[in-house]
Amino acid sequence: MIYPSGRAVWAAAAGAIPAFLIALALPHVWYLGLLWICVLLAFLAVDAAAGRGRASLSATLTAPPQVGVGGRFTLHIAAGLGAKARRLQARVGHDQRLAPVNGTGGDLPANGGMLDLEFDAIRRGIASFDRLWLRWQGPFGLVWNQVVLPMDRKVAVLPDVSRARDEAITLLQRSALADGHAQKRAGQGREFEALKDYQPGMGRRMIDWKRSARHGKLLAREFRIEENNNIVLAIDSGRLMCEPVDGVPKVDRAVTAALLSAFIALKGGDLVSLFSFDARPRVSSGAVRGSPSFTMIQKRAAEIDYSTEETNFTLALTTLAAKLDRRSLVIIFTDFVDPISAELMLRTIGRLTERHLVLFMLMKDVELETLADMAPAMPEDVARAVTAGDLLRERQVVIGRLRLLGAHVIEADHQRLGPALVERYIQLKEENLL
Repeated sequence: MIYPSGRAVWAAAAGAIPAFLIALALPHVWYLGLLWICVLLAFLAVDAAAGRGRASLSATLTAPPQVGVGGRFTLHIAAGLGAKARRLQARVGHDQRLAPVNGTGGDLPANGGMLDLEFDAIRRGIASFDRLWLRWQGPFGLVWNQVVLPMDRKVAVLPDVSRARDEAITLLQRSALADGHAQKRAGQGREFEALKDYQPGMGRRMIDWKRSARHGKLLAREFRIEENNNIVLAIDSGRLMCEPVDGVPKVDRAVTAALLSAFIALKGGDLVSLFSFDARPRVSSGAVRGSPSFTMIQKRAAEIDYSTEETNFTLALTTLAAKLDRRSLVIIFTDFVDPISAELMLRTIGRLTERHLVLFMLMKDVELETLADMAPAMPEDVARAVTAGDLLRERQVVIGRLRLLGAHVIEADHQRLGPALVERYIQLKEENLL
């Protein structure tokens, strides 16, 4: 794109006014004004042709591959046109997950310089810089040349897991789990650990009769809690889960809690996979093992986007069940309003609990509880309290039906969602329910 600069506009105005006055005073030399316009147009054409140089244009964007929510990072714009351009200006396009600190553009040297722009990451997800505007003037400064370059520079805005890591370490220490390996405590579980001398008070089922006969004394089997369990973190990212609770969307709180439990499960030697869905399945990470895999889980969690679609539990959970080839702990982060909206979910859960251990993680509806408990001051307040109370009772009906189907349900405060999940996860392992 080529358009005149401010200097060209002023030059045209400065030449047109005298030419007009001369044409009025001396009609027989009207051609002087026309000559001035032709000269100006010629200079514009020469300036535009001399300043194009798009073939020598080079531009790159450099940004960190990932950043935490609330973090600040620097985007480096490198561009150059050689010696043909007098000045080069750049501006970058970005999505709503990023907020510029001091603008989205500026000047940089035409012979190959660097422009640094700072951005704040304000929302979780995959942020992108999708285009770059560059413009420069010709040798005479009369014409601007502008191009729009498509870009595909992505930055993963990850949940801030620093607090989650601290909570995980605290919970592990509270459970007296050395180095995070809770399941290696002897005397619990069903996985064989070692043989030891039989002591009075031990159950007879613990005696290994064959080895006792071989060694000439009673030996008992010692067990430990199993490793290598399959943990699936299924996050609903549909419309209801994108509503805010205390200023933060529910899905973001669910992702943070899921990452906390994933960190502890990977530390404990279990397999962890991430799965998200709304109207259709969205993210499926596959099962991974070991603490180094937490970074991959964290990056896949950044891909869970906000959605305005209604959740299709039948399609999502049926797809998930088809992917599981062994008994798993399926942790579902979701929300519902009434039994009617949860009916399809209940039908699918009945089939899922036949083979797998299902745990529902729900956040308490603080808004409804506040309305139900609020002292009425107006007749409208009574109606609101009655309606809120009815919705809360219907919610408890759904929770009761889930438990009757064999699912475990945790309804926790949004600030305690992660620790409540980890505590129940450790409890399930100690009770040998996985």
